Amino acid sequence: MLITIKRPSCLGLGLLFLAMSFWTAKRTTAADGYTPFEGEKTAWHEGFDRYDLMMDDASGEITPMKAPEKEVTSYGIDVTLKDGKRRCVVIVPKKAAPGYPWSWRGCYWNHEPQTEVELLHRGFHIAYVAPDSGRQGKAWDRWYKFLTQEHGLAKKAAFIGMSKGGVNEFNWGVANPDKVACIYADNPALYDEDFARIPELAKHDIPLLHICGSEDMLLQRHTLVIENMYHQSGGSITVIVKEGHAHHPHSLQNPKPIADWIEQHMQPSTANRPAFVDSNFTKSYYYSLEPSFIYLKEEQTYATARGPGFTESYDRYDANRSGTFRSGGMAIIVPRNVAPGKPWVFRADAIDRNATVDLALLAKGFHIVTPPLTAQSGMVQQEWDETYKMLVDNGFSTKPVMEGTGANAGEAYAWAIANPDKVSCIYARNPSLRSLMAKSPPIDNLAPLAKAGIPILHDCGSLDPWLNGQTRVVEKRYKALGGRIAVIIREGEGHFPLAPKDPKPAVDFILSHQR
Repeated sequence: MLITIKRPSCLGLGLLFLAMSFWTAKRTTAADGYTPFEGEKTAWHEGFDRYDLMMDDASGEITPMKAPEKEVTSYGIDVTLKDGKRRCVVIVPKKAAPGYPWSWRGCYWNHEPQTEVELLHRGFHIAYVAPDSGRQGKAWDRWYKFLTQEHGLAKKAAFIGMSKGGVNEFNWGVANPDKVACIYADNPALYDEDFARIPELAKHDIPLLHICGSEDMLLQRHTLVIENMYHQSGGSITVIVKEGHAHHPHSLQNPKPIADWIEQHMQPSTANRPAFVDSNFTKSYYYSLEPSFIYLKEEQTYATARGPGFTESYDRYDANRSGTFRSGGMAIIVPRNVAPGKPWVFRADAIDRNATVDLALLAKGFHIVTPPLTAQSGMVQQEWDETYKMLVDNGFSTKPVMEGTGANAGEAYAWAIANPDKVSCIYARNPSLRSLMAKSPPIDNLAPLAKAGIPILHDCGSLDPWLNGQTRVVEKRYKALGGRIAVIIREGEGHFPLAPKDPKPAVDFILSHQR
């Protein structure tokens, strides 16, 4: 067979070259993962490129359009949703940050945009899509897909919502928690049905930042409710309350703290999951609720601030009920920097946000461990023994600090009496030495502790009814047995609070006796 090959014409070569160039360009775009936006652009604050688009709700098609002249220089967008047509906006940074981070909002476009302008300077893209009057649905899903799949922006975005914008960010966020990096809510409102799904955000490790005016009714009805739910769910929430401010003005005049928070939380925590917690453990966060008081220079007012944005936050791991500890309740709080020898506190009761001694010990590199709690029996020694073995097998100190407050202190004593060779010291706050674990009250069986040379510290209020009936009795008996015991008396204090305001004496005692 004779095959004739014709010499390509100049036109043919040109078309071939054009096709190859187009193919090469597409390959470059695909390899980079980012496709630039097209259409007629206008300038947005400080000269950033603005692209306006229109989405057809029926077809899902998104096409470029030019913003009306009056929108370029004024607040908002005239018509956000009309006849099934939905307005969308993208602002492009002068140089995109690695990974193409972005933020979006779905209400009040261009209102108090200082945070978004600051994010643009840091390489973020800024996006807007018109909201629905009800729950955000297919149109928002289409907009997310357009930005992430067709233009290569990050798979998780930061949400910014002000006032009713809280409705948008929370009701789409709780339905799509795997697509949200963090949520900044400013005097936000929520739909009633979305409150019940807030724990889903915590489960997906989505940090929240709320900024509110102290005189805004939404603070009490929405933000403080969410804050409480997030604490119960182990989530990370930072709250800033501006003194003397109502619903307006939104945001902070100096947006740096907000932009810093968003930039920090665009990526999930890089902390490695400890080897001693398997898939049966659920991660959450533990941090103090002690408030900070900051002065907002531009607003000329003070703000009450609390949460991980203003205090150290620690990773917490809880055993699931279906896992290793079927009764549930075991928790391990991990310090930022583990102290040599991996010291730890075996705490007899559930830890709350005001545990000043434990917070101070976490800062010193101690792990805090609470054992399981069985519904029918309370504390069970076998489960405490299993907890101890698991930790020691993973390189933890063989002599933990035993800690208990109130009536739970008796359980710490009971386990120590059964295992005197496995205890470094005992710390008890306003204790009563009763126990569900032991067959006899620990107050009547102190000899094993004295024989093992275990030092004890009781930290008591001078007005606590248990001071004389419990601590003074233990003190007298322990000394008679040759044991070492110290008692701190805090004048004017009663049984509560169970956490001392000044943890230093207790912490110094524990550090000096850590073996």
